[in-house]
Amino acid sequence: MNNPTKIVLNWSSGKDAALAYYLLNNDNRYQVTNLLTTINAEHERVFMHGLREQMLDMQAERMGLPLTKVKLPPSPDDNLYKNAMRQTLEQFKEKEGITTAAFGDIFLEDLKAYREAQLATIGFQGLFPVWKKNTSDLITLIEETGIEAVTVCISEKYLGKEMLGRKIDRSFLNDLPPNVDPCGENGEFHTFVYNAPYFSTPIPIIKGETVYKNYAPTGDKDNNTWDTGFYFLDILPG
Repeated sequence: MNNPTKIVLNWSSGKDAALAYYLLNNDNRYQVTNLLTTINAEHERVFMHGLREQMLDMQAERMGLPLTKVKLPPSPDDNLYKNAMRQTLEQFKEKEGITTAAFGDIFLEDLKAYREAQLATIGFQGLFPVWKKNTSDLITLIEETGIEAVTVCISEKYLGKEMLGRKIDRSFLNDLPPNVDPCGENGEFHTFVYNAPYFSTPIPIIKGETVYKNYAPTGDKDNNTWDTGFYFLDILPG
C-alpha cells in the first residue's frame, strides 16, 4: 500500500474546514499533517471570522496538529497575500515534502481557479474535499458526524442579528431565508467549531459581546454596491 499523501489544510476555524478535515481524515489516501490560517496581525484574530487567535490555538491543540499562522495587515493587497502564502507553502515543500494544499471551498468557481493558479506556480496541487456537494446535505452531515459549531459572523444583508451565536444544525437550516446558502458559501455567515469527533475534548466557550462593523468604502455610505455590514460575536474560552 502506498504511503498517504501529506496535506496542509487551510483551516478557517469554521465548519467547512472542519468537515473537509473529517473527510480527509477518513480517507487512507491522505494525511493532514499541518493546519494553515491567515491572521489579522493588528487585532490577532482570524480574518472574516473575527475569532480570537487563542481560540484557534485551542482547536489545533485538540486536533494534535501543528498550526502555521500567516500574519497580515488588516487589509492586505493581493500581491502581499499571494507572496506571504507562496513563501509559507514553499517552506512546507522544502522542509516536509508537502505539495498538496486542501481547502473547504464548495462552489465558488473563481475562488477555486484562483487558488489552483497560485498553487501551480510553486508546484502544488489543490484538494477540495467538499467541492460541489449539496450544501443542505453538508449541514446534515455536519450534525451527524458530531461537528459542533456556532455562527460568529453574519452579514446584515442576509441575516438578522438574532442568528448570531446559533448552533449549526438542521434547526438552523430550517430558519434560514431562501436566499441564504445553507453553508453560507456566499459570505452570509461564518462559524467557529468548538467540538468535533477528532477533538481530544470539546472547547468550553462563553459568548461575549456582539460588535457591529461596517466596511463601506469612501463614497459608498449607503452600502448599495456590496456587502459591508457585519455582526461579530466574540467567543471566549469557558
